[in-house]
Amino acid sequence: MGCFQSKLTIQSLVKKNQSPKREDPVKLAAETAFSVSEVEALFELYKILSSSLVDDGLISKEEFHLALFHNKKRKNIFADRIFDLFDANKKGVIDFSDFVRALNVFHPNASQEEKMMFAFKLYDTDGTGFIERHEIKEMLLALLSECEMKLSDEIIEAILDKTFMDADTKGDGKIDIYEWKTFVYRNPSLLKVMTLPYLTDITTAFPSFAFNTEVDEVST
Repeated sequence: MGCFQSKLTIQSLVKKNQSPKREDPVKLAAETAFSVSEVEALFELYKILSSSLVDDGLISKEEFHLALFHNKKRKNIFADRIFDLFDANKKGVIDFSDFVRALNVFHPNASQEEKMMFAFKLYDTDGTGFIERHEIKEMLLALLSECEMKLSDEIIEAILDKTFMDADTKGDGKIDIYEWKTFVYRNPSLLKVMTLPYLTDITTAFPSFAFNTEVDEVST
């Protein structure tokens, strides 16, 4: 046990002395809708988030929850799902490259196609390539809980019935990507939450809506 504890202590010290690894901002800007100065500003925010619990240069799920809710132990399937999508390579942590590329989807200049695909993956919690009734119900309940709202079971089931009546054109009890795109084109307001207008001015402020953190002016 003592050897195990010593190993953990050494690992913690090593991690604590690490600084966040930053991919070339020019490269990230070329691959996203962000400018170089916006990428630099995002790095300042990233450093704050990645050191909130363990100063290891990476954002853990606990740090992600802390940023969203000011509570690292608070569980929310919606937040967990967003974390999983930010963690593109399934490492269990978010590095700076993941952070910028994932936030890019929420940029006002990101394409509608990118936003639709991200939203589809968000609701496809099982990763089957289809959105099923139980997945939408899980996400709906999580969002209601976050907003501290409560709807009766009858109203929730009615919402699900209407959603599948409109979106599941094949009537097979699941929504594929083509049905989803058609549904979104008919209901563009569904993607409203997929755009954070503040991301066009990230060099002066970061939206508290997203991470309850602000970035003051960052010189580049």
